[in-house]
Amino acid sequence: MRLYDTLTRTDRELRPLDGKMFRFYCCGPTVYGPAHIGNFRTFVLQDVLRRVLETGGMRTLHVRNITDVDDKTIRDSQRAGQSLGDFTAGWTEKFHADCAKLGLLEPHIEPGAVEHIPQQIAMIEALVAKGHAYASDDGSVYFRISSFPDYGKLSHLDQRELDPGKTQNVRANADEYEKDSVSDFVLWKARRPEDGGNFWQSPWGEGRPGWHLECSAMIREYLGESFDLHSGGVDLVFPHHENEIAQSVCACGGHFAAHWFHITHLLVDGGKMSKSLGNLYTLADLEQRGFTPMELRYVLIGGHYRKPLNFTLDSLHAAREALAKLAKGARALAGRAGGDVTLDRVDFGPFRAAWDSLNEDLNTPAALGGLFTGLREAGQLSGNEAAAALAAMNRVLRALGIVLPEETGGSIEIPDEIRRLAESRWQARLAKNWAESDQLRGQLAAAGWQVKDGKDGYELTPAG
Repeated sequence: MRLYDTLTRTDRELRPLDGKMFRFYCCGPTVYGPAHIGNFRTFVLQDVLRRVLETGGMRTLHVRNITDVDDKTIRDSQRAGQSLGDFTAGWTEKFHADCAKLGLLEPHIEPGAVEHIPQQIAMIEALVAKGHAYASDDGSVYFRISSFPDYGKLSHLDQRELDPGKTQNVRANADEYEKDSVSDFVLWKARRPEDGGNFWQSPWGEGRPGWHLECSAMIREYLGESFDLHSGGVDLVFPHHENEIAQSVCACGGHFAAHWFHITHLLVDGGKMSKSLGNLYTLADLEQRGFTPMELRYVLIGGHYRKPLNFTLDSLHAAREALAKLAKGARALAGRAGGDVTLDRVDFGPFRAAWDSLNEDLNTPAALGGLFTGLREAGQLSGNEAAAALAAMNRVLRALGIVLPEETGGSIEIPDEIRRLAESRWQARLAKNWAESDQLRGQLAAAGWQVKDGKDGYELTPAG
């Protein structure tokens, strides 16, 4: 398998450093609320990467952390009147439930930041001893970026921005800060009144770790100084991942991550997703609108991970139709199949292009297209050949993490003429042409279909 590497800006083959097991780390959620669909685009595509590697026969070790202490978790737990542990445990449970619905494989190891504070303190002590970090007057500890000449290589920052003279005495104490701020960053945050009871003892006084340090300590604990791949959303390249590299290499040595896999932003209706715009969706929001988690998964893998994906509610309707067509094609192929073909010992046959697409920079949209092409090519097969083709299709579906709807499930084949009528009616409704809207509703009813309107769309179901 070949995958684009953010550091070298080239497609590189994925091979385990030890020749035995592919070991990778994914930045997990900050558990202060429900994960939104933009978060899940990253987690779903990381899941597909793991599935492709494992389907291809590679052993993996998948580590994904839980951020359960940072500015946001402390702030919101106190607003909720809960202890930090109880607050984050509730949102962690919600995250796990959403992951299960979306078909994500559980990571092999899922460490939490709070339980690894001793390891974080030990890492800071090593950085201070080596001259890469220093304590401030208030008891906070900062990483000195001028001490690490390679700072900025991952994000390809203009080297002039890293002039030590420009960063002298410039510090970033917040866990997250402006993306163009090149500053010494905080490793240990001295206790402040707004932290409440959320503090720990350290050689520098009471306080808590900085967000960037948490991942480095957990990576060292479970993957060591050098490992195969690090992944996260593209928004983490700078400063989070840049800071991870600096503190990890300076404290521990090694090469840190051999490969960097970043997933690009999700847009909603062509714009940025935010609460203020009312377009920030969670899985629960979409389920309330009648969509299934598998339909959302299909949408999230429907665009290439290195390109922005524009999410719309119409894309969920399209995913529903696509899944129904794939399910219908698979049932037809199963009806013509004979013999017994083991799933893991099969040539990909008409689905070879779909599988190859996944192995060429995780091209999920091409793989989805290859499923439909493969079904057309397999249309005349029967007996053992049809059985082999069905096994190959199932293997690609497994790599994508797609579970097709049952014949009696929520996905319904809607004739093109009925869909055109329904769309015409929806447009008439948007134009407030109520007479035409009612007329078209009557035509749909006469044809045996009923339409249910929602805020942002409609749903067609057979009448009666």
